[in-house]
Amino acid sequence: MGRKSLKETRQQEIISIFYEVAKKEGYENTSIAKIAKVMEINPSLILHYFETKEDLTYALIDHILESYLSIYTITDKEQATLENLKRTVDMLFSKEWNLLFDDGLFYTFYALAFREEKIKAKYKLILDSLRQRLAAIIAQCNEKELTTVESPQTAADFIFVLVDGAYFYLSLENNVQCYTERLNYYKQMAYDYLKLPQSPGS
Repeated sequence: MGRKSLKETRQQEIISIFYEVAKKEGYENTSIAKIAKVMEINPSLILHYFETKEDLTYALIDHILESYLSIYTITDKEQATLENLKRTVDMLFSKEWNLLFDDGLFYTFYALAFREEKIKAKYKLILDSLRQRLAAIIAQCNEKELTTVESPQTAADFIFVLVDGAYFYLSLENNVQCYTERLNYYKQMAYDYLKLPQSPGS
């Protein structure tokens, strides 16, 4: 792959600062002027790349997708192994996965999906893409007779229903021990459903 253009680099920098400001101030309280102040640039420079705050929001949601898809680390997608599958499930039920994107912003944008069709479509793309990637790994393991999952797509859907429900519920939990125990319990449910060998560690 070639190097990123100056425009792409600048856009990514603006998106990153937008994310940090929105995480700290709240999405509703974040403006292009505030982003420009943090970057120590004129707001017109941001408007050169993103005409509105909505355009910035769409770009940030695209960034969410890229962040979440980064957990699928198989270089050759035709060579998925049982370890690849276990590592993927472990990552889905891990602190690292939960910290990929701020909960407050994730659910703020999720709520906006009920009012904006474009955001709704982007969130559906995120969820569908994650399920399809996991289903592909399960299917490859089935082909090699490493797993015997009846329907990889149904299994992937079940696991992400677990993931989505788990993190929404756990976002309300302040006790670290309870959080860890519940997360491991949900992960064990995923292991059991896939009939994976070796119980997941704490």
